[in-house]
Amino acid sequence: MTAETLRAIPLFANVDDQDLVRIAAASTVRTYRKNSIIITEGDVSSSLYIILSGEVKVFVSDEDGRTNIVNRLGPGDYFGELSLLDEEPRSASIETLTPCQISILTRQYFVGYLEANPRVAIRLLEGMGQRLRRTTDHAKGLALRDVFGRIANVLLKSASDQDGRMITPPLTQQDIADQVGASREMVSRILKDLRAGGYISMDGKRFIINKAIPERW
Repeated sequence: MTAETLRAIPLFANVDDQDLVRIAAASTVRTYRKNSIIITEGDVSSSLYIILSGEVKVFVSDEDGRTNIVNRLGPGDYFGELSLLDEEPRSASIETLTPCQISILTRQYFVGYLEANPRVAIRLLEGMGQRLRRTTDHAKGLALRDVFGRIANVLLKSASDQDGRMITPPLTQQDIADQVGASREMVSRILKDLRAGGYISMDGKRFIINKAIPERW
């Protein structure tokens, strides 16, 4: 990994060139295949992971093996910062959604670096605050919306404008079920109704938003 690669990551945007060279030299870059588990909830480890390319999902599981996706992260995002700071077991699992290249920094190195570079510590805290807000919004959505509203929210928030069409990244029905806390069968029925009503259509595994989806069915 090069200093130029780190420079593009918001966490290190204001770091001096010499420091970027040191950080790059201290990091280990690993390549992961799609559907690889990088971190398992409850693991005890203390490294910071920075996504250089690809996308991962952050999820939690209950005793029955049911999962709930709480976030999706892509290039420039990072994870593992909580255990990096408090050395407690990992609070969530991380799985790759695509092939990924990830830079890994050990706690011993990074904490020492933060002590000498408080500006980076402030950026780290800002990122943690933003992530906490997203997690709170996610929990609020699960608590206050019905299943239809949660599915509509997932589709709308994940969609982006591509050549004049609002289209999501590839999503399976199980992906959506894991995000909204519902069964795959329930998700399948609601998606079928949305397609029948002309609200959405499919492009492979991507959903196209054809018109505004109502908040309630």
